[in-house]
Amino acid sequence: QLQLVESGGGLVQAGESLRLSCAASGRTSSLRGMGWFRQAAGKDREFVAAIRWSDSDTYYAESVKGRFTISRDNIKNTLYLQMNSLKSEDTAIYICAARRVRVPITSHDFEFWGQGTQVTVSS
Repeated sequence: QLQLVESGGGLVQAGESLRLSCAASGRTSSLRGMGWFRQAAGKDREFVAAIRWSDSDTYYAESVKGRFTISRDNIKNTLYLQMNSLKSEDTAIYICAARRVRVPITSHDFEFWGQGTQVTVSS
């Protein structure tokens, strides 16, 4: 089993930066990949970024490419999302995800999900 707990959300103004963290616990030795999704009010959950645990290969949604950076610390079993040049459109609950199966980095299929942390960007 894997448990995921996000932190680092908050209220910022457009153009500012924020760093999210996701701490994984449980059977972390089985981690193969982690990712970030977001869900804005009244909208469906959408993919943000993913990272392969073995070699840190990354994949981003076009809407955040060049602004967001996903990374991981495999010793601390922690996932990060550095969010720069934030826009009002980035306002959403950001949700951490993990998987234990080996799939292509572009896959949006994850097994475990956190509760989410709110990011609000004022314009």
